[in-house]
This record gives sequence, structure tokens and C-alpha cells, in this order.
Amino acid sequence: MNSILHPLYFAVSWVMVTFHTLLGLILGKSSHESLKWTMSIVLLVVLIRVVLIPLFVKQIKSQRAMTALQPKMKEIQKKHKDDRQKQSEEMMKLYKEHKTNPLASCLPLLAQAPIFFALFRVLSGVAHNTSYVPNILTPALLSTAHDAKFLGAPIANSFLSHPILPTATTKIVTICLIVFMSATTFSTQRQLMVKGMPKMDSSNNMMAQQQKIMLYVFPVIFAVSGVNFPIGVLIYWSTTNLWTFGQQYYVIKRNPTPGSPAYEELQRKRATSGAISQSPEGMTESNREAAEKAEKEAQQSRQRQQPKKKKPRK
Repeated sequence: MNSILHPLYFAVSWVMVTFHTLLGLILGKSSHESLKWTMSIVLLVVLIRVVLIPLFVKQIKSQRAMTALQPKMKEIQKKHKDDRQKQSEEMMKLYKEHKTNPLASCLPLLAQAPIFFALFRVLSGVAHNTSYVPNILTPALLSTAHDAKFLGAPIANSFLSHPILPTATTKIVTICLIVFMSATTFSTQRQLMVKGMPKMDSSNNMMAQQQKIMLYVFPVIFAVSGVNFPIGVLIYWSTTNLWTFGQQYYVIKRNPTPGSPAYEELQRKRATSGAISQSPEGMTESNREAAEKAEKEAQQSRQRQQPKKKKPRK
């Protein structure tokens, strides 16, 4: 298995070593090793998320398409409620007609899964000095990675496995990172539900129910499984959550889904901004003078067009 996945281990290790080397030009070649390895993991996340931006755009489009199709999906479910096969066929036909796929919303997560697993294995290999660590991690680099720490805890340690001392610090830092990772997962999902999705009846809407399940289930999954992750992997996933939250916040604020609370708020702001720009208070001095001059000329023109009153005869 390790021989099959070795190219992936090599790719992750090569990116981290490259960032470690570049950071060495700034922080010093033989100093600040813990900071350099921690920042290498953070920069690995940034690189991957930049590469995944096209998938994120596709995810947003798919989510909006699925939202728009909800009424038609409900009709299909109601029409074929006694025939599951027919219902599935009609659903697939609907997705094909509108060129969308419900799995597209999971693309960024699925694309990151191999990287996540590779980083997990590489850090585990660093902790235990196992043979599947790529050769690009030379003995000198492997030694510095083995000793690298985040807030005093070795980045290769996990809550349940801590071959590198100190143990107590590892447990404290791991718990803090797991809580942070779960909290950011919950906040990101809640942000999407509260601001980024159209108002829907959650009692009979499949998409709303799925989002609600993800809101509560995903943080629990991360909290439970996080005890097995090395601290470096927890740093990776926490950074990913922060990126996702910021990226989603930008999209919701700048280009919200039609019908969502964020969209309605943006429309109100635009309407208010337009009203202010058209009012005298919102005009610049030159615009105000131009408007007064135009109004004066229009008034004079109206006066010239009015018929002159005849003087009464004496």
C-alpha cells in the first residue's frame, strides 16, 4: 500500500521541504525550525486551496443550482413517492438537464482527502522514523522535523500516540486544536445556513435537512477522530477551516445566492446607496451646482414657453 501511495507522500514532503527551505532564507538556515515546519504546513494548505479554487467555484454553482431545483425535486418526490426507482431516474434526468450534480458540493473535501491522508502518514513516519518517509526528507531534515514543536508540543505527536516528549503538553495542545477545529467547522456550516441559503421549510426540504445534519454531525466526527491525528494534521485542518470560512464569507457578502438573507441585505444596501447618491446630501459640490444650474435653465425654459398674458384694455 505504501509503495502505491509513495508518489503522493513524496509530493507532500517535497512541497513542505520546499517551503521549509524558502522560509530558511528569511528566518535563518539553522534556526526557528519549529516555526518553519509549522509554517510549511500552513503554506501547504494555502497552495492546495488556491489550486482548488476552480472546484470551489463549481461547488458554489452546484449548490445554487440544487437550491433552484428544490421545487421540481419536491414534485418528483411527491409524484413517485411509491416508486423509488422511478424517483431516482427522474432525479438523475433532472440533474442532467440542468448540468448539476449533488456530489459537486463535496468536491473540495474529496480532493483534499488524499493530501490529508498523505500528510498524516508522513508525520507518523517522522514520529516513528519508519521506512516509507520519502528520501527527500534527508536525515538532517528528518531530525529537525522530528523535533519541531507547536506551542511546545511535537507536531508529529497525537493525543493517543505521543512517542516524542513532552506528553502532557501534547494532550493540552491537541485538545485545544480539536476544539478549535470543531468550532470552525460548526461556524462555517452555520454561516452558510443562516446567511448563504434561501429560506426553506426544513421540515420537508431534503437539502435543508442535509445541511442541518452536516451542521451538527461534522463537528462531532472531527472531535472524535481528532484524537488520532498528529498535531501537524490538526494544524492543516484548522487552517483549511479558516480558509473555507473566509472564502465563504467573501462569496456570501459579494455574490450571495438569490433569495438568501445575505442577498436581501445586499439589495437593501444597494437601494439605500442609490437613494443617497440621488439625494442632495449625497451629491458632491460640483454635482450639486450642475443640478441647480440645470434646474434653473429648465425653469426659465418653462417660463418662455408659457403664453404671455394680454394686458387689459384701458
